[in-house]
Amino acid sequence: MGFSSITGQAGTTIHTSAEGLIQGRVQIPTFDGEVDAYHAVQKDRQGAPVILVVQEIFGLHEHIQDVCRRLAHAGYFAIAVEHYQRQGDPNAYPDVPTLISQLVSKVPDEQVLADLDAAAEWAGRNGGDASRLGVTGYCWGGRITWLYAAHNPACKAGVAWYGKLVSGHGAIQKYQPIDIAGKLHAPVLGLYGGQDNSIPMADVERMQGELAQGNAASQASQIIVYPQAGHAFYADYRPSYREYDAQEGWSRMHDWFARYL
Repeated sequence: MGFSSITGQAGTTIHTSAEGLIQGRVQIPTFDGEVDAYHAVQKDRQGAPVILVVQEIFGLHEHIQDVCRRLAHAGYFAIAVEHYQRQGDPNAYPDVPTLISQLVSKVPDEQVLADLDAAAEWAGRNGGDASRLGVTGYCWGGRITWLYAAHNPACKAGVAWYGKLVSGHGAIQKYQPIDIAGKLHAPVLGLYGGQDNSIPMADVERMQGELAQGNAASQASQIIVYPQAGHAFYADYRPSYREYDAQEGWSRMHDWFARYL
C-alpha cells in the first residue's frame, strides 16, 4: 500500500529541479557493510557545508530527496540515509500503527546515529566540508536530530522539525531528547506546531526548561512554536502542510545554519 496511501495527498507537492546539481542514490560504507543514501550538491561546488537530512517516519521517499535538492540549491552538500534498510520497507505497511509496531520500533538509535556518522564521513570524502556539519530532520527524524546534536562533537548545528521530545517509538529506544537536552554539542533550533496532538505543549515547555539549565550549546538552542500548525506542517505532499509556516520555518533554518556553519 505504501506511505502515499497512508498520508494522502495535499495537492501542493513541490518538486525541485535537479538542474545544476550532482545528485542521486549512492551506497556508503558503514559499520556493518553499506547503506543506501541520497545526496545532492551543486555541480563544481567544492567545500560546501554538509547537512545530514533525516527522514520522516515513512522512510527516504521523494519528499526527503526533494528537501536534499532544496538544500543543495541553497549551497549545501545534503545527504539522507535509508535508515530502515536493514529492518524492512516502509511501503509494505497499510497504516501508521502497523508501520510503527512492525518496523519503526525495531530500528535502534545506535544504528541510526552510526549511519549518520558514516554519511558525514562520506560527504567529507566526496567534496563536502564535514568540518561544517549540520543536521536536520522531520517527524521521526526531528527526534533523531536532537539526539545527533548530543552524539557527534563535530556537529555544529541542528534543526529539528516537530520531533518527539519525551518518547520514542519502541522499547529499544532508550534515550529521548529530554534526557540529553542539557548536554548538546551543537545548538538546535526546534520547529513545532501548537496544534500537534502527538507532541503536547507541556512536552515543549519541559524541553525548553531543560535546555535553559544546560551547557552553552543547550542554552543557545531555541524552540519556535507555530500556534495554528499541526504535525508535519512542512510536508507539502500531505494535507497537514501549511505554506506560510513551512516557508517561515525554512527561512529560520537557513538563518540558523548560516549563523553556526
